[in-house]
Amino acid sequence: MLGCEPSPTRSVKASEAPPVVAPAPAPKRTAPAPVREAPSAPETTLGVGDTGVFDDLRDRVQLPAPSGQDIRFDVDRRHGVLVAYGDGTPQKVYPLGGSARLSVGGQELALRPGDRAELSPLAARAQLRDAEASDDADGDGIPNSLDVLIGALKAEANGAAYDDGYFNLKYPGGDPPRTHGACVDVIVRAVRNAGMDLQAAVHDDIRAAPALYGITRPDSNIDHRRVRTVIKYFKRHWEAHTPALDDPSDPLQPGDVVFLETIAARPGPDHVGVVTRTRGETGKPLVINNWTTGYTTRKMDLLSLVPVTHRFRFPRR
Repeated sequence: MLGCEPSPTRSVKASEAPPVVAPAPAPKRTAPAPVREAPSAPETTLGVGDTGVFDDLRDRVQLPAPSGQDIRFDVDRRHGVLVAYGDGTPQKVYPLGGSARLSVGGQELALRPGDRAELSPLAARAQLRDAEASDDADGDGIPNSLDVLIGALKAEANGAAYDDGYFNLKYPGGDPPRTHGACVDVIVRAVRNAGMDLQAAVHDDIRAAPALYGITRPDSNIDHRRVRTVIKYFKRHWEAHTPALDDPSDPLQPGDVVFLETIAARPGPDHVGVVTRTRGETGKPLVINNWTTGYTTRKMDLLSLVPVTHRFRFPRR
């Protein structure tokens, strides 16, 4: 077993409650306590037709208000959403058709009252376009990177307990019991929210290039849940970005997937999470992850304490 990867030593059905997991043999770097946030007012929750993972938790997702020097509102009338961009990055999505009115660029938008209050300070300097997202793999009107972030936030709201056990999964679209999962399961669930099934994608890629993966007998129950396997898929098919946290030419964006080295005695990536817009006490963006035994999926202030080895973004089609 490497880092937070699933253990191949036991097998349970996805419908069964898994037994207690033994601690990993090598200690991880010390991590801060999970960040706990106050619940958002119902009026300002996501409120759009996002689908993909844990749809019952959609209304528990809240995103920070848009920010940045350059603000753009893309109005997607077919999907009934407004996507707010800050400095070229999709930051938040709002449902259209509410009871409040907001004038932007000579056009009047119908929004929920809480959304109007949030966007009103930005309206005078926002560029308004009638446009659908060009990078929307699942066709729900939400750009892929924002969809990944929303999926990770729904996984956080779900709060799966850390469990690195081996599960017999259906294929495709298989998943451990939603109450359990390891660090890569956070990524599988977040990415599924944007329309990509990593279980099937990784399995197909292993079959296409078994020598590259070093796997002669692909196992769709576990291959996509291993850090060392998934990172090879990401290198081949996802958009790579610098792991540096302070590169102004390639800044971190919400929805980026970061691979981290959590065990100093074992150089190389052994953990993974999703970057958010929320900043911790260190000033760095919080990362949604499932750290290790005894933890649940949630935001943590990792980026100043745990080295980032690789960073990827959802691939453009």
